[in-house]
Amino acid sequence: MGRPVPEPAEMAQSDLLARFARGDMRAAEQLTDMIAPRLLRYAARMLGDPVEAEDIVQETMLRLWRLAPDWQRGQAQPLTWAFRVSTNLCTDRLRRRRGGVPELPEIADTAPGVEAALMQRARADALERALMALPERQRQAVVLRHLEGLSNPEIAEIMMVGVEAVESLTARGKRQLAALLRGQREELGYDDA
Repeated sequence: MGRPVPEPAEMAQSDLLARFARGDMRAAEQLTDMIAPRLLRYAARMLGDPVEAEDIVQETMLRLWRLAPDWQRGQAQPLTWAFRVSTNLCTDRLRRRRGGVPELPEIADTAPGVEAALMQRARADALERALMALPERQRQAVVLRHLEGLSNPEIAEIMMVGVEAVESLTARGKRQLAALLRGQREELGYDDA
């Protein structure tokens, strides 16, 4: 049998990159709109710093544009490749920090008096703190799988490990997240139901 037929979104990514390589700036805008928001969410979750995350996305996209003329169709999709590059850049930044877990920036709520919004923010902050407490590889696997919605084979390609390793990292990360958040159910407005 031949190679599997790529999904339309995958074909669109490769096609857009090829069009950019031929000088189509609109294709670059479209591909950026597809990829950059996901990379930004991922990098912000990995680093705990939205400003550093923007730097990571900018560097990743610059590398993608430089590589465009030599892109090999049929290999990794641009999104998968970009996640892999972002992962490496985040890892480098985290290693340079060497000072433990960074403090998450405080995000002001612009809707004062809205109890639901405050509770949602508290829940998001608790999740972010718990994610930052995970070992780096577990955090990568959990964020890519459960927050970015990538498949285990895609994550394996990004992290350059086997699918079984992704499954193990994800399972351990989820268990540790549950343990870290266990004592906060009532505080975060979750009842036992």
